[in-house]
Amino acid sequence: MKFLSSILAVAALTAASVTPALASQQLAQQKACLACHAVDKPMLGPSFKAVADKYRGQKGADAKLAQKIVKGGGGVWNMPMGAMPPQAQVKEAEALQLAQWVLSLK
Repeated sequence: MKFLSSILAVAALTAASVTPALASQQLAQQKACLACHAVDKPMLGPSFKAVADKYRGQKGADAKLAQKIVKGGGGVWNMPMGAMPPQAQVKEAEALQLAQWVLSLK
């Protein structure tokens, strides 16, 4: 029984450390972010890793990116699509979660 408890504890810790990243990628899929962005290569918009590189370490970057997700934005990347349109289907809390996930990518 003690052995089983140890295995369950390790599994719970592992799941806790992996779940937020997976949840954010799943959220990006659910909200159609991956229709224009990829994690590691430009598409219609910049890659998420390029966004992370550009904004990493900037104070308030997560909130700034969350607002760009919700309200749209442009003039930063010179991409063929032009400005990113507002993403009305993404709630503020979801946008913040997505921004934090993007900024965590390396």
